[in-house]
Amino acid sequence: MKKQFKQLAIAALLAAASAAQADINIGINVSATGSTAVLGGPQKNTVELLPTTLAGEKINWIVLDDASDPTNAAKNVTKLVAENKVDILISGTSTPTVAASATVAAEAKTPLFGLAPASLDGDKHKWTFLMPQHFKLMAAGLLEHMKANNVKTLGFIGFADGYGETWIKVLEPLVASYGVKLEPIERFNRTDTSVTGQTLKLVAAKPDAVLIVASGAPAAMPHLALVEKGYKGQVYQTHGAPSPAYLKIGGKAVEGGVFVAGPLLEWAQLPDSAPTKKTSAEYAKLYEGKYGAGTLSSFGGHLWDAWAVASRAIPVALKKAKPGTPEFRAAVRDAIEGEKEVVGVHGVFNMSPTDHFGHDARARVMLRVDNGAFKIISAK
Repeated sequence: MKKQFKQLAIAALLAAASAAQADINIGINVSATGSTAVLGGPQKNTVELLPTTLAGEKINWIVLDDASDPTNAAKNVTKLVAENKVDILISGTSTPTVAASATVAAEAKTPLFGLAPASLDGDKHKWTFLMPQHFKLMAAGLLEHMKANNVKTLGFIGFADGYGETWIKVLEPLVASYGVKLEPIERFNRTDTSVTGQTLKLVAAKPDAVLIVASGAPAAMPHLALVEKGYKGQVYQTHGAPSPAYLKIGGKAVEGGVFVAGPLLEWAQLPDSAPTKKTSAEYAKLYEGKYGAGTLSSFGGHLWDAWAVASRAIPVALKKAKPGTPEFRAAVRDAIEGEKEVVGVHGVFNMSPTDHFGHDARARVMLRVDNGAFKIISAK
């Protein structure tokens, strides 16, 4: 009898261990505080809207804050991999924190969803999938608008880091085909409190338009400075800038500014034929239902899209391996590349071995600030 009881006890323990192994652990690292908190805050908020089960398996969400510091991002991702044994990573509110996260993810062979655009290669590219739109896709939208509005000379002021430098690398070979000359080029740091010197150089050069390449609250600073110094040309911004906070900080000074952006922020203005309108409406209802009207942010949408892609890949991977194993992590990575027409709030994802952004023109709209609000001026 004792022997039978012992066998039953062992069987129960093994069953419990098996159940524990079946849990899917997803590690999230965002910049909920610090200079990019206006981006990371909505991402952290979005976690509260995500499910806790999928395909009959429990999902454990582990959330950390890197305080907008790439070094902290690397430490947090290392902790998630080494201590929490996560199967999937979602990390990187800014381009620098994505880059830091990608290095760790590649070493750990753990699939990573980056929440900011980045230029990666080798194993970092192999294991990282980027939720925001590719720089080239968004640059083309801006340049098409410039060509249509007879912009011949374009000044540039952007972050002196991976985000700004990658935009320069993308723009330089493209601008000539649109009849645009790119100069002068000015840079500033994310933590700078003034861009007066750079702005004076831009105003003195008298370009037809100026492109600001920044994200979060700092994106408004160059626009405000340009207006203050009397610049009358068109001001453009990238998809790192649009947010309710931007409009609040910029006020009347940013009226008429033109942005390339994802379709989420102004989803209600999309045509009914837009593939992302329904999914955006669902996310917006959940988000604003919990956090209040007018709180929707495009940046939280990138984390929602990471889950949209992951939720398609996980069931495929479960057919091949159990969570908590290297085989499962590899199967998730492979499944992400294999799933097609995954509809998110920022576009329709079609990843491939050579394309870890997966977007097409359906992921891009052009916005203009009109009477203190973003208005869609073109969309697919």
